[in-house]
Amino acid sequence: MKERLEALFEAVQEFDEIIILPHNNPDPDAIASAVALRHLLSQRFNIKCQIVYRGIIGRAENKALVRYLNHPLQRLTGCISQPCAPFALVDTQPGTGNNALPTGADIAIVIDHHPQREANGVINFVDVRPSVGAASSIMTEYLRLAQISIPSFIATALFYGIKTDTMGLGRGTGTLDMEAICYLLPKIDLEALLKIERAQVPMGYFKNLAEALNATRIYNNVAISYLGPMQYPDLTAETADFLLRMKGIEWVVCMGTHKERFIISVRTQKQAGAGQFIQTIVGKQGVAGGHGSMAGGQIIIGDRNPDHLAEGLIEKMRQYLHVSEIMGQALTT
Repeated sequence: MKERLEALFEAVQEFDEIIILPHNNPDPDAIASAVALRHLLSQRFNIKCQIVYRGIIGRAENKALVRYLNHPLQRLTGCISQPCAPFALVDTQPGTGNNALPTGADIAIVIDHHPQREANGVINFVDVRPSVGAASSIMTEYLRLAQISIPSFIATALFYGIKTDTMGLGRGTGTLDMEAICYLLPKIDLEALLKIERAQVPMGYFKNLAEALNATRIYNNVAISYLGPMQYPDLTAETADFLLRMKGIEWVVCMGTHKERFIISVRTQKQAGAGQFIQTIVGKQGVAGGHGSMAGGQIIIGDRNPDHLAEGLIEKMRQYLHVSEIMGQALTT
């Protein structure tokens, strides 16, 4: 780890400014990792860091986290053209298709916990560890090793990032995640964390939930739900996490459309297989990735009928999961 830290510092020492880029529609792990990296670079090298993202922060809990952190991320309204500084990618990688990285951009840092992708061009520093449950755990390790004090608000964000990405240390958890949680726990703002986790939701949330449950079909141990048009893109992930709690269910797939994108979220009780599943289903139609028990994919709808696209994908999913001969049962009737 000391060698990694030294390599990270060597990769950025010549820069005065860096653009930190998490994945589109950033979740708590991506948000916390970006804020932690900004803290590390600004404290050690006085580097000016701007955090930008594409998409929407839609879930009430994620919005509450951003408010608590005093809105550290700047939303992109268009493409990044002629960036004046190199990029640092957190919780994402070049070539995944789920970030706003411009073609040919200079990349100083990549820190992620998803399976490693082959990247074109030179990257100064890469730390990709699929065995770790959250990028926040990796960032916690760097801050500890660099002996940089972690303010309570950053510790709280990192703790929440690890907790959400590992479902309370119950999914895809490694030793580093355990160590990070134990280290952060005495530093967190417990009252703020509870407010974030229990953030109030608008009335429309319950309407969306009811529609999602009505759309769910059960095929033995598989639950598949097509939500249609969504108000925010991470509704599929939120619904999939909720449905995975159903007794007897081992696989959950939730799909929906947001603007020009068809979005798919996969969850499974198994410790492996979600990434391979979504990559097989999406194929060359779009981009997909994940690891262990959670994965996601996106397809640009274009001139296709999204309902027909959903029908074709559901058939592929049922064949892959060996439930193609099973009659689907409505969840709510």
